[in-house]
Amino acid sequence: MNKLYSQSLTSKLAAGLLLGVCVGLSPTPLHAHNRVALSNYSLETLITSEIPVKGKVIDATTNEPLIGCSVAIKGSKRGVNTDAKGNFALNVDEKATLVITFVGYERQEIAVNGRTQIEVSLKSTASDLEQVVVVGYGSTTKKDVTGSVKSLKSAEFNQGIINTPESLLQGKVSGVNVTSASGEPGGTQNITVRGPGGVRTGSTPLFVVDGMALDNSSTGGATNPLTFMNPQDIESIDVLKDASATAIYGSRGANGVILITTKKGKSGFSSLNYSASYGVSTMARPLNVFTADEYRKQVVALGGVLEDFKGNTDWQKEISRTAVTQNHNLSFGGGADKLTYYGSFGIQNQEGIIKNSQLNRYTGRLNVTQKLLKDRLTVDVNLNATQTYNERPPIESVLGSAISTNPTIPAYDANGNIYLYQSGTNPLLALKLEKDATTTTRILGNISPSLKITDHLTYKLNFGIDYSNAHRDLQSLANAIPQRDGRLESIDTWNSNRLIENYLTYNNSFGKDHTFSMLAGHSYQRFFLQGRGYSINKFAISDLEPIYNPGLGQELTLANNKPYGYATINELQSFFGRANYSYKDKYLLTATVRADGSSKFGANNKYGVFPSFSAGWRISEEEFMKGSAVSNLKLRAGWGRTGNQEIPSKITQARFTSVVSSTTSYPLDESSTYPAGTSYTRLANPDIQWEQSTQTDLGLDFAFLNGALSGTIDAFHKVSGDILLEVIPSDPVQPAGTFWTNVKDMTITNKGLELELNYRHSTKQGLTYEVGGNITFISNVVNKSPYSVIPSGSASGSGLTSATINGYVNGQPIGTFFLKEFIGLDDKGLSQYRDVDGDGIVTDKDRIAAGTALPNKQYNFFGRVSYKGFDLVANFNGVAGNKLYDNTANANFYKLRLSKGINTTPEAIALANESVNNSAPVSTRFLKDGAFLRLNNLALGYTFDTKKLGINEWISGLRLSVTGQNLFVITKYNGYDPEVNTDRTINGITSYGIDYLSYPKARTVVFGLNVTF
Repeated sequence: MNKLYSQSLTSKLAAGLLLGVCVGLSPTPLHAHNRVALSNYSLETLITSEIPVKGKVIDATTNEPLIGCSVAIKGSKRGVNTDAKGNFALNVDEKATLVITFVGYERQEIAVNGRTQIEVSLKSTASDLEQVVVVGYGSTTKKDVTGSVKSLKSAEFNQGIINTPESLLQGKVSGVNVTSASGEPGGTQNITVRGPGGVRTGSTPLFVVDGMALDNSSTGGATNPLTFMNPQDIESIDVLKDASATAIYGSRGANGVILITTKKGKSGFSSLNYSASYGVSTMARPLNVFTADEYRKQVVALGGVLEDFKGNTDWQKEISRTAVTQNHNLSFGGGADKLTYYGSFGIQNQEGIIKNSQLNRYTGRLNVTQKLLKDRLTVDVNLNATQTYNERPPIESVLGSAISTNPTIPAYDANGNIYLYQSGTNPLLALKLEKDATTTTRILGNISPSLKITDHLTYKLNFGIDYSNAHRDLQSLANAIPQRDGRLESIDTWNSNRLIENYLTYNNSFGKDHTFSMLAGHSYQRFFLQGRGYSINKFAISDLEPIYNPGLGQELTLANNKPYGYATINELQSFFGRANYSYKDKYLLTATVRADGSSKFGANNKYGVFPSFSAGWRISEEEFMKGSAVSNLKLRAGWGRTGNQEIPSKITQARFTSVVSSTTSYPLDESSTYPAGTSYTRLANPDIQWEQSTQTDLGLDFAFLNGALSGTIDAFHKVSGDILLEVIPSDPVQPAGTFWTNVKDMTITNKGLELELNYRHSTKQGLTYEVGGNITFISNVVNKSPYSVIPSGSASGSGLTSATINGYVNGQPIGTFFLKEFIGLDDKGLSQYRDVDGDGIVTDKDRIAAGTALPNKQYNFFGRVSYKGFDLVANFNGVAGNKLYDNTANANFYKLRLSKGINTTPEAIALANESVNNSAPVSTRFLKDGAFLRLNNLALGYTFDTKKLGINEWISGLRLSVTGQNLFVITKYNGYDPEVNTDRTINGITSYGIDYLSYPKARTVVFGLNVTF
C-alpha cells in the first residue's frame, strides 16, 4: 500500500475533499451499495493502490501442482483458479488474507503481508479421505463409504494407445480382471468383477456414463461397443464391487458396476489443451515356426515329400507390418459463476499389425452446466458423438495360412505380383480379396436438471438417449487363380437405449452428532435392437469393388440370397431407495433397496426386489486412537442381493412354426408325408424369474504416517442362485428338445481376499516417489448342476470341429477343462490316454477336470518417481493358477502335418518317437500354463517450466512423453500371448481360456505432446 507522501495540513484537506467528492459530491452519484461499501474504508485505505501477487499451489506430499485450486481474497468475492501449472496471479491489498481451498485438501489461509510471490503447500486430508467418490445416483466422500468401492482419477490411468475404458483400469483395481481377448485394434475386452457368476447371463459389469446406464449389446461389427468413448474425456472411473454398493442398480448390478465420469469445466478458469501422440507397433511374440532351411531339413527327416519352391519366406512377417497410430485431441473448458463448459474433439487413426486392419475414431463431446434461480436450479447437459470405421481382414484364415504355408514358396513373383501356385493358396491372396468393413455412428447424451426445493430437499431428473447405427460390408472379390466368384453381404444394425429417471434426495443434520440422507426414485429404460441384411453373389473380376456398386452382382435369388432381419424391444421399470446415517462421523449405516421389473420375464415373476445393508466404523476417530500413528482405520461390513436378467428376449413366451419337416410335424397315417400345419416349438413359461446373487463383504481401510502408507483389505463371499439355464425336459413328450428355467439348487460361488497397499513420499530435495500394488486371491466353484458338464468352449480346426474343451463341471470352477488325459506314446508312437474308469477302453467317460481358465491369483504393482520436471511410471500386471488350451497348436503343430509338407513349430517334433501317423485329438497334451507377468506400461515424461522459457503468458503447460506398452511378458506359454480368450461359445454359453489363431499382441512405443494455452 502506498501511503501519502506528505502529512501536511494541505494534503490532508485535499484528501478530505477527494473523499467528499467520491462519497456524495460528484456530479454522478455512486450507487447506494457502493456508498455503503466506501463508508467502511478509512481515508488511508481508500487512496491506497493494490499490489500484484503471483504464486503457485502444490501438493505438500508430492510437490505436484494443483490444477483448478481456488485462491480467494478473504472477505471478498474476488478470486481465481490455478492454471495447468498450479500458478495464480491477482491484485490484492498488502494486508489481505488469501483463502486457498481444493477438494480433498485442508483449507489454508495465508496473510499477504506485502509479499508479491507466494508458494502454497496444501496437505491432503488423511489418506485422501475427502476425495469424492461417485456412487449410484450421487456421490460421497471416501471416508463415508461403507461398501467396497475403488475410485481412479485420470492421473492414475494407464497410458499409451487406449481404445476402451477397460484398458484404462487394467491392473489398477483388485478383484477386477481385464483380459484383452486379442491384439486387434478395437478388439473385445473381457472384464469380470470378483469372478463370473452365471451360465447364460454373461459376466460383463454394468457401465454407467455420466448417469446414463449403457446396454451391453453389440453396436454392430466385431469391435468392442465401448470404443466410442474418447479416453481423454474421462475424469474418473469408480468401480462398485460388492452387493451393498451395486444393489442400487438392482437387476443389473450382479456383475459389478463401473461408473464413468467425464470432464467438466471449472468456473473462473479457462483453458485450451492440445495433445498429440504418434505410436509405432510391431508384433511382440511371433510364433517360432520353422524357417525355410529348417523346414527342408525336417520334412526330409520325417520321410515326407518335400516340395521345394527355392524361396525363403517368413510368412508372419509378410502378413504383418510396423503399424502407426496417430492421436489428436483438442479440448477447451472454463466458465463463469453460473455457467461452466467442457468441449473436446478427438481423432485416432490406428493401424493394426496385421495388414489391412485398422480402426479410425472421430469423437466430439460437449458438457455444460448452467445454474439458475439463484443457484437453486442446476442443469447438466452431456453430449457425445462418435463415428468409428473398422476394417478387418479374415484374421483366422490369414494367420492360419501364415503359420502353416510352405516357407520355400516365394511371396511375390518376378513381376512383383502375388505368387500363385496350384497346390495351395498364398496367404497374401486372402488379404487382397477379403474385406470386413464397419462404419458405426453413436450418439450418447443426457440432460439432468437438479432443483433444490428446500435447503435439504433436491429433485433431479435424468433423461438420456444412447443411439447407434452400423453398416457392415463383408466383401469377397472375384478371382481367376484359384477361380471363384465375388460376393457381397451387407448388414445394418440399429440400437436405441432411452432412459428417464426421477428421484428426490434429502440431506439433513440433527445437532452435532447426527447426519441423515435419503434417496427415493423411479427409473424406466427401453432398449430397441434391430438388424437386417442382404447378400449378392457372382461378381465378375473388376477394378470396382462390390461395396461401391452392388448392382454388378449377377445372382440375387431367394434361395441363396434371401434377406433377413430381426427386431427386439426390452423394457425395465424400477423403484429404488437408499438411506444413510452417520453418528459423530464415526458410525455409518447404509440401507438400499431396488425393485426391478423386466419385460424379459413372465407375468408371475416380472418383478424382483434387491436389498442391501452395510455399516462402517471409523475406529481412528475414537478417543483411544488419538495421538497414534494411525491416521485412518475404518472397518466395513456389507450384505446385499442383486439380480441378473441378461438372457434372450421372449423366452417366457410360446413360439410356433409352420415349417413342414420331420421334427415339426408328423404323418397322420403310415406314410412319410408330413401334412402342413402350425405347431409349438416352445411352450410358454411365465414362472421364470430373476437369477439372484447374494454377496457378503468385510473390509478394512487403513492409513499410517499421516496417510503416506495406506491400503485396503476385503474378504468377500458371493453366491449366485436360481441359475437361468436351457435344459432338456424330463418328459420326452415335449414340442421342443430344450426349455428355459431357473435351476433352483444350482449355485456358482466366488469367494476371495483382496489386498491393496500404497506408499508415497517426498524429500526436501524435490524427489517424489510412490510404490503400490494389489493382489486378489479368488476361488470359484459350481455346485448341483443338473448336468455332469455344461459345455462352454469348443475346438476348431480340421478334425476337431465341435469337440468340447471346457465347461461347467460340478465341484469345479467355471471354465474347467474337461479332457482326456494324455499320458504319452505307446510302442507304435501313438497317443495314449488314461483309462479313468478302468473299463479297458478310453471314451468320453474318461475325461477329467484338468484345471480351469480362471486364475486364482491376480496381482498388479506399480512404481512412480518424479524429480523436478521429470516423471517415470511403470505398471505391471499378472495372473497365476490358470490354464490355457492351445487350440492353435492342437490344429496345426503335430508331426503328421509336417510330414505332409505343412509348416509347424518345433513343438510338432518334440516327441522323437511319435509316429507320423499319430492324430491329435483334443486332450491335455495341448493344455498349458496360462500364468504371466507383463510390463504393461512404462512412461517417461518431462514437464517444461514455461516461465523459465519465457512463454508462460501464452503457454501455461508443456509436456513431452514417451510410453512403452507391452514391453515384455514373462510366461511359459509359447503361443502369441497368454492373455487370450477366443470366442468358442457353445449355445450362447461363454467360453474361457481358449486360444485359436488369436490376433497377436503388439509391442508399442508412443511419443506424446501436451500443450495447455
